[in-house]
Amino acid sequence: MTGNLSVVVCRLQEKAPMVDNGRIGILQTKTCKGIISGEDARIVLRLLPIWATCLMFAVVFQQPTTFFIKQGITMKRNIGRSFEIPPATLQSVITISIILLMPLYDPLLIPLFKRITGSEQGINTLQRICIGMFLSIMAMVIAAILENKRLQMQTFDNGTRVDIVHMSIFWLVPQYILLGISDVFTVVGMQEFFYSQVPSRMRTIGIALYTSVFGFGSFLSAMLISMIELGTRMRGQRNWFSDDLREARLDLYFWLLSLLSTLSMVLFISMSKYYSDKYALANGNCK
Repeated sequence: MTGNLSVVVCRLQEKAPMVDNGRIGILQTKTCKGIISGEDARIVLRLLPIWATCLMFAVVFQQPTTFFIKQGITMKRNIGRSFEIPPATLQSVITISIILLMPLYDPLLIPLFKRITGSEQGINTLQRICIGMFLSIMAMVIAAILENKRLQMQTFDNGTRVDIVHMSIFWLVPQYILLGISDVFTVVGMQEFFYSQVPSRMRTIGIALYTSVFGFGSFLSAMLISMIELGTRMRGQRNWFSDDLREARLDLYFWLLSLLSTLSMVLFISMSKYYSDKYALANGNCK
């Protein structure tokens, strides 16, 4: 019974069972299995630092579905005399940016990167992720500047405030475009990186590492908002996330995200320098 189980393990690993004098080498197969388990753990552990530094990107990517929409609600949304643009429709700008850029990535961007880096590959997956992180930081900086300007326009010199500012909602388009472009770099880069840095037998774990970035990023975003609300309440300060955007300070929140994302990118670059894309496959040890 034990011998049959060992044969199954070897077949799943695409390894022929060892035969010695007509008998299956049960002891050798068990040793091989132990080596693979240890290597699997090391492969996952060495990916965790890169995984952790990608979380802030996921936090930034929560903004188009939340606070960017709140920004748009208080801005001028008219097209013509009667039609009003729903603020949430601007999320389609991200999708359009991705659709337009993806076909141009290989024929235009890759040759450009080859000239800049002098590498036949152009840029590797880690560099691709880093470029997307930088673009997401720029999106947050633009969002913070725009929100500060919106708050200034919402308050008149006499202290009175208006619900809708005379600023077109299309001023939000650049930050949406930058996040769409960053998606092409970072999201696709993370897919390629986590999928390629694990052996073929662990492909599902690679996909899980990629998808879990956005799951944990959502929790981290909620935790960050809760901590800010608690801190401002304890100090008796204005709530950054007030339902009344005339009282909110989303600009400070966007600046904070820019700072945290910058620190995360610096850590990412530091870890990437010491990261080796070579992993020890157990295939080489199962001889």
